Amino acid sequence: MQNELSQCNGHAPGGAAGPSGVHEPATDQRNTVLTAFGRPRNPLDNQFVYAVISQRAHGLSIGVNLNPDKRCNFGCVYCEVNRDQPGQESKVDIGVMSAELARLLGLVRENKLRDLAWFRHLPPELLALKEVALSGDGEPTLCPNFHEVVREVVYVRSRGMIPFFKIVLITNGTGLDSPDTMRGLGLLAAEDEVWVKLDAGTQEHMEQVNCADVPLWKILGNILLIGRQRPIIIQGLFPLVNGKQPSPDDIEQYVQRLQELKDAGAQIDLVQVYSAHRPPHRPDCEHLPLKALSHIARRVREKTGLKAQVF
Repeated sequence: MQNELSQCNGHAPGGAAGPSGVHEPATDQRNTVLTAFGRPRNPLDNQFVYAVISQRAHGLSIGVNLNPDKRCNFGCVYCEVNRDQPGQESKVDIGVMSAELARLLGLVRENKLRDLAWFRHLPPELLALKEVALSGDGEPTLCPNFHEVVREVVYVRSRGMIPFFKIVLITNGTGLDSPDTMRGLGLLAAEDEVWVKLDAGTQEHMEQVNCADVPLWKILGNILLIGRQRPIIIQGLFPLVNGKQPSPDDIEQYVQRLQELKDAGAQIDLVQVYSAHRPPHRPDCEHLPLKALSHIARRVREKTGLKAQVF
């Protein structure tokens, strides 16, 4: 799934080691980066941990890729992952992941990310760590050792290498009710967040956008399950597909589902309304105009009273 982190993308190629002793991305790729937001991930020659400037996180997000095997039960039209190419490990190596995370947190603590060309010209506020995100090249709750990953990230945080940071799970919601996921979520602090994808208000629209053999009621049920336990953030990505925008009825049905979740007791702190910010793997998917995104956010606010922001 992804984004920035919720919009999945493959690892960038590595390059020569920079002043901080970490590998910088190859020069040709680095020169294609024109803006802070919308940058691809910088894997820093890591297997599982990467850095990204996230628009929805409002700055630096450190990501943990729980799906190096690219396993996902959605086939979103806007996804950046090329699933024609095989993935790698089917399981996160906890020791390797932990060492990579600690190393990257150390670079942030020592303000050494700026030594890398990838981050050199960014303003200081964008290099302040906003979160550590559990995301990746697929659906993180499908990770076979999800609970172990969460436990280790929480442990790294407890070591106090850097001031307390927020952990964010970015998920399509399908696995939120699994025992392993529930165990992992039980380790999170009140300050941590769960961002759940909801791109459609009808099964038909969901199948068009997410290309998933998953019933919408399953997603809604899991959102309600977690939303009754803790506040959540809804991520709604609305693409332009074959030049067509979501229909007025698609939008109204989407807003109605949010209202039903709220009425049933889901604690929804925010609805993120956005579109495809980076080139998707499918060429028929494009960015929805800002005017259309603003209309969707306005309808969410008017109908439900929920806070909605356009990214």
